[in-house]
Amino acid sequence: MTNSAKELLDAEVILITGTNTTENHPVIGNMIKHAVRYNGAKLIVIDPRKIELTKFATYWLRQKSGTDVAWMNGMMNVIINENLYDKEFVESRTENFDSFKEVILKYTPERVEEISGIPKEDLINAARMFAKARKGMLFYSMGITQHITGVDNVKSCANLQMLTGHMGIESGGVNPLRGQSNVQGACDMGCLPNVYPAYQAVTNEDIAKKFETAWGGELSRKVGLTITTMMEEAHKGNLKALYVFSENPMMSDPNLNHVREALSKLDLLVVQDMFMTDTAEIAHVILPGVSFAEKNGTFTNTGRRVQRVRKAIEPVAGKEDWQIFIELANKFGYEWSYSSASDIFEEIRKVTPSYAGMNYARFEKEGGLPWPCPSEDHPGTQVLHKGKFTRGLGLFHALEWLPPAELPDDEYPLILITGRILYHYHTGTLSRRSKVLDTIAPEGYVEISPFDAQTMHLLEGEKVKVSSRRGKIDIKVKITDMVDEGRVFIPFHFREAAANLLTNDASDPIARIPEYKVCAVKLEKVID
Repeated sequence: MTNSAKELLDAEVILITGTNTTENHPVIGNMIKHAVRYNGAKLIVIDPRKIELTKFATYWLRQKSGTDVAWMNGMMNVIINENLYDKEFVESRTENFDSFKEVILKYTPERVEEISGIPKEDLINAARMFAKARKGMLFYSMGITQHITGVDNVKSCANLQMLTGHMGIESGGVNPLRGQSNVQGACDMGCLPNVYPAYQAVTNEDIAKKFETAWGGELSRKVGLTITTMMEEAHKGNLKALYVFSENPMMSDPNLNHVREALSKLDLLVVQDMFMTDTAEIAHVILPGVSFAEKNGTFTNTGRRVQRVRKAIEPVAGKEDWQIFIELANKFGYEWSYSSASDIFEEIRKVTPSYAGMNYARFEKEGGLPWPCPSEDHPGTQVLHKGKFTRGLGLFHALEWLPPAELPDDEYPLILITGRILYHYHTGTLSRRSKVLDTIAPEGYVEISPFDAQTMHLLEGEKVKVSSRRGKIDIKVKITDMVDEGRVFIPFHFREAAANLLTNDASDPIARIPEYKVCAVKLEKVID
């Protein structure tokens, strides 16, 4: 996030898209509701499902799945044509505006209504409200990123916030809500194929040498593989071994039949986790994972705030994660001698400029600190891009809308959206072992609109077979107006009806994130 969650409480207008916030990020969801109910904030929701926050919204724009670039271009078309954009910000802090404007002017509200299904008057009114706000925050999550145009969707969010001058100010910014606990910290620490910690490029010779010195070994200058490309290479026989740490790709990856085939071709699959996951069941070697309550260290939250985690109990398996990694590294011939989590953090400070000013003593005294925090007398940075972007001028991207990889047809007439629900987390590795949570939400379901249910002669709780070009599952029907005609929704937490047997592994060409949010399916009644 460019800004902090607490700034919600002072925002004039909040725009959320691609995030079922009250179920997936309930603390921030409650803050949004508080801002609207008690602080006078206006809320714009753009989502194909009737999520809870639509009840609090001044405008709810129900777009067709996979049309995000189109509706954002449409909002910006209104803002430019009505002269509502921040000219001073655009002229002094951005570049490529003319090329960007040339594309935007093609996306009239009438054309966007044809593409997205959003009534032009609603689009115009929402655009006016957002542009006129002095403080406008934009939030998104995986409903924006999990498309073949995920990178373009995110760039469009940045375009909108630069155009309105909502960047580099309090209660503004582009604010992605991260999908898992400490995923921000994992990315900060280089758990990405193209960067070292602090997003330092692996292709940069000076950066690579710095880390070779710190870690005592030779490092490749080549960009690595993403999760989806790992599966592709394993399926081809080019990737021979895989180490899976606290992840469950046999539930979380798209097109699970393909994933199983890919993993079965590995010479070695190592899984390190707390429980026997679907992926661990097919592993050659299983190592013990450790919960947050069994380790010392830091987590970095979605707002870039680095916070201490303190061990409450000794590790059940006898070792913390970092100790297992060090033993493995030393068996490979290295000589790593860290004695504690704080030792490791001291190294992090030396090689990670954005963390350089942090240390355990400061955490004890001050609590969490948001990066970048370059020196020990620096308070941390709550708002990014004040006065200047990291690259200098903010770059407007001229983006055309592209349709999803797979659209409905006569054989598969419905669009499937996947996602999460309040009571379970990710692949259910933890939450489905909670008796309380699994009692509240014990099984999967497929949401279907009342119109489609009537057309197909389906009843509440009736079992149907949901099929795509990649797989099929049996699952119970839930009739609801949360989805509209032609769309269905399935939560992906339930191994008994794994939604990702259906999903499309077509992916964004840059980030390689799969298109979980759009795939064509059909429903058939199951006759017992």
